[in-house]
Amino acid sequence: MVLANKRIVLGVSGSIAAYKGADLASKLVQSGAIVDVIMTKAAMEFVTPLTFRAITHRPVVTDWYDSSSELSIQHVQLAVEANLLLVAPATADIIAKLALGIADDPLCGTALATQAPLVIAPAMDAHMYNNPATAENVAKLKERGAVFVGPGHGRMASGLVGYGRLSETPEIIAAVRQVLGKHGDLAGKHVVVSAGPTEEPIDPVRVITNRSSGKMGFAIGEAARDRGAKVTIIAGPVSVPYPLGVEIVPVHTALEMRDAVLTSIRTCDVLIMTAAVADYRPVTAVERKIKKEDMSSLTIELTKNPDIISEAKGDFVKVGFAAETEDLLRNAQTKLQQKDMDLIVANDVTAPNSGFNVDTNKVTILERSGEMLDLPLMTKEEVAHKLLDRVAMLLTHRAKRPAKATAL
Repeated sequence: MVLANKRIVLGVSGSIAAYKGADLASKLVQSGAIVDVIMTKAAMEFVTPLTFRAITHRPVVTDWYDSSSELSIQHVQLAVEANLLLVAPATADIIAKLALGIADDPLCGTALATQAPLVIAPAMDAHMYNNPATAENVAKLKERGAVFVGPGHGRMASGLVGYGRLSETPEIIAAVRQVLGKHGDLAGKHVVVSAGPTEEPIDPVRVITNRSSGKMGFAIGEAARDRGAKVTIIAGPVSVPYPLGVEIVPVHTALEMRDAVLTSIRTCDVLIMTAAVADYRPVTAVERKIKKEDMSSLTIELTKNPDIISEAKGDFVKVGFAAETEDLLRNAQTKLQQKDMDLIVANDVTAPNSGFNVDTNKVTILERSGEMLDLPLMTKEEVAHKLLDRVAMLLTHRAKRPAKATAL
């Protein structure tokens, strides 16, 4: 959502990784961005302008003066209209020119003329990246506010293994979203999110767990990141990739999650508990694998896990989730009151395309004030932003509260 209608200028320079720029442009367009591509002459040795024109449905800038271009003075107009300049892949040569303020092609000229934030994704031979001259140029650009993504470590076209690979598309787009959302309505706030299931060990092989995938919590973490927040995600064992640009605290058991949550909330402004924490755990975990042939039946004595959200207390906005299979709103309302929450998100996990292991959700948001927002089925990213809209409003109201008098 943060990319919708944003003007992204994508600079593609002469690296073998230039072909990956096409995938990057495609994903940006799919996310709603308006993408203008500037290619260096060297880049055109690896991929044609027609490729990018077909993807972006916009003219590709390859020369200073193109009489057929819809842009009067290309580098100036793009520089003014851009919300962000992304250089990917960025060669050692382009990074040096950007650091020195050289403007001998449309890409460098645009970079020199724009006031938009600059994101750079390097791609070059490992020895070139490790050269002191490149390190100095990178440091100089960082001092001016440029954001670098990567490079990654791995095998390069030359056969050399080291740092110099272009970062993957999701990592670059995550950085773009984070930079664009830097001054969002959650800027300066610390948002803590719990996500995924917990695992309670029976023996070294078997655990008690649940169907939570972590997708809803991760969507909230990404959305908060895109709105300017510092984000900490306390993640149980999940099979989906961790979000980028956030702090991840991995845990397994409910007790580990409780400790991590109670530590993280010391500095937080918002706590959002989406994790499906196991209600019970075995009293004792067996040290060796229980052999099937040694038993005709198995009895496990369980003890209750702590109610983490009830224990979490402080001057922050507290949000819980109620995954129910019946009496959805009544059960959610009870939890909202008993656990002293500001908001609770209720969803029927038996509803089609809602709940665990899917990318959509159908939820109702209930507030302490009695207000209720019933949302249609939508993506978890959309749900995350609807929830954060309410959180941002609560934070604004808290900021307007009169300060407490101090006793003399």
